[in-house]
Amino acid sequence: MSSMLPAEPAHARSLTALVPDAIASLSSSSASRALPPARSAIVVVIDGLGAANLAARAGHGRFMTSAMRKKDVARSVFPTTTASALTSLMTGSDPGAHGIVGYRVRVPESGVLSNQLTGWESDGLDPATWQRCPTLFETAASAGVEGFVVSREEYRHTGFTRAAFRGSTFDSAASFTDRLALALEYATARENRLVYAYAPELDSAGHRYGWESDEWIAALEDADAAVRSLASALAPDVGVLVTADHGMVDVPRTGHVLLREDDALVEGVAAVAGEPRMLHLYAEPGHAASVLERWRASESRRSWVFARDEAIAAGLFGLVDPEVRDRIGDVLVAARGRVAYYDDRLADKASQRMIGQHGSLTSDERIVPLIRLGAYATN
Repeated sequence: MSSMLPAEPAHARSLTALVPDAIASLSSSSASRALPPARSAIVVVIDGLGAANLAARAGHGRFMTSAMRKKDVARSVFPTTTASALTSLMTGSDPGAHGIVGYRVRVPESGVLSNQLTGWESDGLDPATWQRCPTLFETAASAGVEGFVVSREEYRHTGFTRAAFRGSTFDSAASFTDRLALALEYATARENRLVYAYAPELDSAGHRYGWESDEWIAALEDADAAVRSLASALAPDVGVLVTADHGMVDVPRTGHVLLREDDALVEGVAAVAGEPRMLHLYAEPGHAASVLERWRASESRRSWVFARDEAIAAGLFGLVDPEVRDRIGDVLVAARGRVAYYDDRLADKASQRMIGQHGSLTSDERIVPLIRLGAYATN
């Protein structure tokens, strides 16, 4: 590999363990609980809220900051992109098992580059098979646990929702405050319920304006107020975990690396996928080694550059099922510095307007808060 990987906090819980922990807390027969017993559980995901982002703006997220200890963090999966992380959260499995290995990946059978959040229908992906693991909603149902998702209405019928949240009942509300109020209604109406509540607003503000912007701060304050309102209405026997799928870094335009037609870095590359801070490079037949060599020579000072087999051997995707292997690029480029890579040959330049970014292995992107409320609160 091009350089050592960043160290992770030894006390950080894996994102894949959080929902199994919550489910175990609902069972009176569970012998090894990581969480105190609860009547029902709510798992809240604030998309894009990294632990470092929250710490840097603690004054604007006062309730969440006050509700967590310094060691209350979780470790997201690689890549730190929403499609991979939320699927891992709700299956308890790493991307190498469930198969959602990036934001945009190549479908081995067709060669199509498919967006793993929005491309399911257009690219012919079957939510029941492309996402390869049972969800925790499905497995918990056999133990009498009812599952609910409270999100935005626009996500109700998407392929991603059907892949990552199958086995649940979907409901929606426009604002995050209303989503949390609805989640609490479901959790308190009956015992043995697992409710997932989702907030994309902070991530959207970060992508558009940057996480250091006034707009991001306003979105954080709104999220903090919503969580505070939830906590004030909680019954003591309902447990709540508040976490995120990834954190965020701001990348200025001076940090853009634009891949153009005459660039040696695209020589031998059949397709560029992934996302700007974590590329999947699919090489032309017989060119993987030369692509790896060129990218390492050019980019190792500011990015981790791996061959596919190196990344798999290092466990970056967890244990990789043979059926998933070819979804992963021949060469992976994970940004270490404040850089983002764009295929400038594409006509659509919209993604180049993003400021806040994620996907890579840095602690700012990978370490997220883990806030415990209600029955799960720490004293």
